[in-house]
Amino acid sequence: MSSLTPESQNETARFSPPAATATTHPLAESAAAHGGVGTQVQGGHGGGFSIRNLRTFTSFKFAPFRWFYASMVSQMAAMQVEMIARGLLIYAITHSATMLGWMAVAQSIPMLAASFGGGVLADRIQKKHLMVFGMGANALIALGVALAITFGMITEGAPWAIAILLAASVAKGSVQGLIMPARQSIIPELVGREQIMNALALNNLGMNLLRILAPAGAGFAVALWGYESAYYVMTGLFAAATLFALRLPRTGVAATKGRAVADLVDGFKYLGRQPTVALVLFFTLFAVLLSMPYMQMLPIFTESVLNVGPQGMGILVMISGIGAVVGSLVLASLPNRHRGAMLVVSSLIMGIALTVFSFSTTFTVSALAIIFVGIGQTGRMTLAGTLLQHYVDDEYRGRVMAIYMMEFGLTSLSVLLAGILADSIGIQWSIGGMAMILIVISAVVLFASPKLRRLQ
Repeated sequence: MSSLTPESQNETARFSPPAATATTHPLAESAAAHGGVGTQVQGGHGGGFSIRNLRTFTSFKFAPFRWFYASMVSQMAAMQVEMIARGLLIYAITHSATMLGWMAVAQSIPMLAASFGGGVLADRIQKKHLMVFGMGANALIALGVALAITFGMITEGAPWAIAILLAASVAKGSVQGLIMPARQSIIPELVGREQIMNALALNNLGMNLLRILAPAGAGFAVALWGYESAYYVMTGLFAAATLFALRLPRTGVAATKGRAVADLVDGFKYLGRQPTVALVLFFTLFAVLLSMPYMQMLPIFTESVLNVGPQGMGILVMISGIGAVVGSLVLASLPNRHRGAMLVVSSLIMGIALTVFSFSTTFTVSALAIIFVGIGQTGRMTLAGTLLQHYVDDEYRGRVMAIYMMEFGLTSLSVLLAGILADSIGIQWSIGGMAMILIVISAVVLFASPKLRRLQ
């Protein structure tokens, strides 16, 4: 690994994977048994041309990763459909930006609380089992909401409509918090440490391709067949994700058999001993808090600023996904260099693009801006996850990824703040103001934090 600052070289040595990693990966035998090629990936070599021989797609050489990918795609398709359907449904029932914020809180706070336990569990038991449990539970939650809409329990004026949606959000957040650390921390065990950025970029590529297809489909489905159709589709997609997760092999677990609370505390102490990991986490926290609320507030832009309706919202999310796909393909093809600088630049790009989007009043300008929002978002997600997974020690990976996922739970606070501000000063200044703060923070870090900027 190349240059960190001199004072951090000893720390880098501790994080650098041993030379034997490529030949002693815990899934080497499992990958071979499932039709994989072992853990030593040689992208672009071998006889004959194949898309899987390209450097961009090297992680697909591992059969376990392909099963993981199929499960991830099914789950993320369901979540993209939910993002469109739930936001439109809540706004149609309440006509309140603040209620959109409270609904985000209802899902994110349980996610935040459960992620700590999920991180400890990910280091203690089979990650596969956590994933199977979570996908199955999500299918049941989606089915419950679909049936409630079908039988008229969720509609404008229905006394239990908001209560049912809040309960579903709490349940969904709790399940997501438990499984997200396992879903993130299993990736290095499926492909090996040196393939982490490629695997995460491909992971985000799949998510972003779905952002092109699923939201537009969800928007048109809601317009044509009602909200329940989206939730029935979600049920089937989560069920498919469960079946794919069942095909995953068993992976390694950390030898932590003490009290769970002690393991959790030890995870936070670990961050104090490893400033590189803590630095990436803190910067990502600010980037997430200041950039993510726009997704929850998007129905207000499409209904009240751009006046394009559900179909327009689906198209905007689709266009954002196109930008994110481009970013994911580029990142999947790049070597493991300059990742710290690229992380900060990605957040800077997102801040600038989100500012333009926020103050635009024409659909064309908004569509152009949201392309770069997608590019910046996928860069921030891929590079932050890659740096954390690369520098963290194996026995702490689940807990560190739980803390990383905790940041997404904390976004509920900024979503609620954005909703309250939107109802008082307008949606454009609410989201645009946060985006401008993100620009300032990213620029300061880019020029004033050489340690983060020089991470490879």
